[in-house]
Amino acid sequence: MAHSLNTSSVSSSAGANQPRLETEEIWRARVDLAACFRMAAHYGMEEGICNHFSAVVPGYDDLFLVNPYGYAFSELTASMLLVCDFHGHVVAGEGKPEATAFYIHARIHKNIPRAKAAFHTHMPYATALSMTEGEPLIFAGQTALKFYGRTAVDANYNGLALDEREGDRIASAIGDADIVFMKHHGVMVCGPTIAEAWDDLYYLERACEVQTLALSTGRKVLPVAPEIAEAAYLQMREGDPESARLHFESIKRTLDRTQPEFKN
Repeated sequence: MAHSLNTSSVSSSAGANQPRLETEEIWRARVDLAACFRMAAHYGMEEGICNHFSAVVPGYDDLFLVNPYGYAFSELTASMLLVCDFHGHVVAGEGKPEATAFYIHARIHKNIPRAKAAFHTHMPYATALSMTEGEPLIFAGQTALKFYGRTAVDANYNGLALDEREGDRIASAIGDADIVFMKHHGVMVCGPTIAEAWDDLYYLERACEVQTLALSTGRKVLPVAPEIAEAAYLQMREGDPESARLHFESIKRTLDRTQPEFKN
């Protein structure tokens, strides 16, 4: 299902003017993104070698970190992540990105500057709801209310994203949303930081899991009244960046105990 990126028409480096990528801030971003891959694998959020996370390189709005083609999330380490530009050049790292990873993430980061992190998965519960009629997420559970007013649906599944036009179409479908259910496909989570994107990814799958269980009872799922849903959303969002930071620090402490090699 995954596709190799055809780089026959581009060089493997960006040329003579190489950016300075060995900074402490960039290494920290590598470690943080590697932590997301490892914990997503732990929770069963990935699918083989087909899913991809990316983050804009600190200090370089035209470069992004992304996982290399051919590796499961559970294998990835900080040093294995690639730095790519928007033209298909691998500026740093060994290997190349998966084709759809490049065409989706390059166009999102180029067209949506606020999306400093973009996480795409086929995680099972959210993907299952993307296949159903109507709006995927019912704002019925408290966890779901974290996403009230923040979701969009890309209803126009168009096959694999193997060119810039499809990447641009997906970016356009995201619009002002943070969470995008991609019909018949999966989800995309965009965030201003790696920690906030991780926090949304985790709680989105939890909300979708609970909704799926509720629907499986065969009884009607009752949404929260809109005025209460909006009020609860505002309560949650007020402290979300700090909550996300603390949540993210907790997963890195867990990985330090169980998979310390993620920092390599």
